[in-house]
Amino acid sequence: MTMKTQAQPTKITSPWSYIPTLYFASAIPYVIINQVSTIFYKRMGVDNQQIAFWTSLLSLPWVIKMFWGPLVDLNSTKRSWIVSTQFAMGCCLAWAAFYLNVPNFFFLSLAILGIGAFISATYDIAADGFYLLALNHEQQAFFVGIRNLFYRLGMIFCFGFLVVFAGRLEKSLNNIPLSWTITLSLTALILGLLFIYHRIKLPSPELQRLRRSKLPEDKIPWKEVFTSYFRQEKIGFILAFILLYRFGEAMMLKLASLFFLDKVDIGGLGLTTEDVGLVYGTFGVISLIAGGILGGLVIVKYGLKKCLFPMALALNVPDLFYVYMAYVKPSLNLVYPMVSLEQFGYGFGFTAFSVYLMYVSQGQYKTSHYAISTGIMALGVMIPGALSGFIQKAVGYPMFFVIVCLATIPGMISLLFIPLPGERGEVEA
Repeated sequence: MTMKTQAQPTKITSPWSYIPTLYFASAIPYVIINQVSTIFYKRMGVDNQQIAFWTSLLSLPWVIKMFWGPLVDLNSTKRSWIVSTQFAMGCCLAWAAFYLNVPNFFFLSLAILGIGAFISATYDIAADGFYLLALNHEQQAFFVGIRNLFYRLGMIFCFGFLVVFAGRLEKSLNNIPLSWTITLSLTALILGLLFIYHRIKLPSPELQRLRRSKLPEDKIPWKEVFTSYFRQEKIGFILAFILLYRFGEAMMLKLASLFFLDKVDIGGLGLTTEDVGLVYGTFGVISLIAGGILGGLVIVKYGLKKCLFPMALALNVPDLFYVYMAYVKPSLNLVYPMVSLEQFGYGFGFTAFSVYLMYVSQGQYKTSHYAISTGIMALGVMIPGALSGFIQKAVGYPMFFVIVCLATIPGMISLLFIPLPGERGEVEA
């Protein structure tokens, strides 16, 4: 009777009670580690070169997470991994918050965020696996938009609300380290509450499958998975496209917030922390979401082959707004629409890139192939991000943004050589 009672929640728990919170929680550590960290390090006096290089290296776990994915698959359950990593991530953010008040705060907090990056990447593996296990095919199709929406809301919460909150604390407390300590502590508390909620609410879809999942015949032949991916036709051009499509955007991604925060006399716009949270983290992210939604609708109507080049232009051409802002130093009222349009174009153009990654991740191992593609994509963001600080320091903001625009050209050229839907005999959806 007890066993029957315990198994019951797995069958009746609605995905609405946990899918939104799972992916909201997924966004929090990723955005804090990869984007918000650039803001609080800048506000605490770290130079652009150091910030761009070291925070770019923090994205390494998302590049290589495919290599320890089997450990998550074959040990314990996805539910256990989710609640454990969520608790550990909350502890990491609390620890990092403490280190912001010590003399060697930069490298000490950076080391903790590095540990948190590995934990967060592991959480992402477990959450995606849990999604596939807990939901049937119809539910998976229905909730894919819901999970993406709540992930984006997590981005707005971190890059918008938390940054604005920290900015207001900076003004009221007149103490930047303490302001960000409170902000990160609040984030850790929220992850702690989500940990408690998920520990209570998450179903256990793997209990009946756990024994079977550890049988030798269920193990995936990882050597074949990787070699089959790299045996694809025109794989060299495919890899060049994945690495180069976002090269210019990735350079700008690390420096945009720093450009907004830097003083006018050294080339920046001199915005406050609160301004950045509103301009880039709120209106910018909302525009990003809108662009992504429209991009999906356009691809459904016209097909990827017809849309790829125009959407690549939409991604890259708005980078020219940053060249204008770097030279002219416009008022805040003009910065809002420019950043919103650039982020809208980014969301619109990135949709085509995401669909293409799905297109090249086909066959028997399509899930693993997609993981490889996203890992290579993360590498294509990490490398230019790490270089961006050195380049900006050497040439200044105006010329840096010119270089960003030029760096988009190789990715555009790669579109001429990659295989497209319909060229391999497929029928394009």
